[in-house]
Amino acid sequence: MTKEQKDNIKKIVKESYGMIADTGCGCSCGCNSMNNEQIAKSLGYSEQEIKEVPEANLGLGCGNPTALGEIKDGMTVLDLGSGAGFDCFLAAKKVGKRGKVIGIDMTEKMIKKARENAKKYGFNNVEFRLGDIEELPVDDNSVDVIISNCVINLAPDKAKVFSEAFRVLKKGGKLLVSDMVLLKELSELDKSDEKLIVGCVGGAILKQEYLKLIKDAGLDVRIQSEDREISDRQYSGLPVESLKLTAYKN
Repeated sequence: MTKEQKDNIKKIVKESYGMIADTGCGCSCGCNSMNNEQIAKSLGYSEQEIKEVPEANLGLGCGNPTALGEIKDGMTVLDLGSGAGFDCFLAAKKVGKRGKVIGIDMTEKMIKKARENAKKYGFNNVEFRLGDIEELPVDDNSVDVIISNCVINLAPDKAKVFSEAFRVLKKGGKLLVSDMVLLKELSELDKSDEKLIVGCVGGAILKQEYLKLIKDAGLDVRIQSEDREISDRQYSGLPVESLKLTAYKN
């Protein structure tokens, strides 16, 4: 993929998610007729979690990464592609006052919305930074846990995302991911379809390739679960699944 192609993908994603931030209507990641709350419930979020900061739930996820592993009091947590802050706020409850959550998003309007949500609901242990998950504005070896929910598929250079994750994680830290992967290759037409790119499918890669990139970055991978029913539930039968995994920096 050329630099021009990568830049074009980022432009498409940024503009589309900026519109979602404006309208509060998500569903870019394949919601069909479900509303944001129904999507969140189908992905494993509890009623209580959804009600914590309802404005932050834009229906954009494909899983609940905060449920994949233990986030403890006092930890520093980083969210790759934090959107309006939904997963950040859930993590903030777990890390407590001694902990810290950092949300990274490349869309200015999402950062603005997340900061407004944090102020409205009194989250003083959450910080939102404008940035690219391929070049994280985060110090080396400074993060205990990284979470990411249906975002890495949107990045043109996934190898760099995982390399950056390795860089910022402390030794013994872990990466908790929910993301869309392919079960078979898409056509070139589908890969270039803007709606599919924004919908977390066009930029997705084969599951085995995805896992290899994580391992090549130096992380040990453990698959937690695979949701293939999401294909019919949200993606009109496309050859995709939601992959939930934990990767460790030993």
